[in-house]
Amino acid sequence: MAAAGLFPQVWAVLACLVVAGGFDEVSALFRSVLWNASIPDELRGRLAGVELLSYSMGPTGARVRAGWTASALGVRASVTAGGLACVAAVGALALAVPSLLRFDDRSDPHVRAKRAAAVADLREAPTGGG
Repeated sequence: MAAAGLFPQVWAVLACLVVAGGFDEVSALFRSVLWNASIPDELRGRLAGVELLSYSMGPTGARVRAGWTASALGVRASVTAGGLACVAAVGALALAVPSLLRFDDRSDPHVRAKRAAAVADLREAPTGGG
């Protein structure tokens, strides 16, 4: 997104948007895998509420920031600033929570507990042998 604000050509901006969309899909895939692998069933409802709040408030706050920046500096500067702010936020999160970078589902205690519970459920499930 930061690069999209640097180009005046529509085709270059569209290419940047395609790349940004691709990375967004990869990010969604990683979030989904982490969610499904590590969140205990008894916490899913609460965390889904937090996730919903994040998905509803994040874009709204970004639109307010984009509007203010665009009115002060112009649209292209606003797009670039938003992209750079996103990179800075991800970097700050990586520094604040380094365990996210080291996540390994083979050694994470939450994932192991969830897998053990799933295996136990399978062992206890009745077979449909008719």
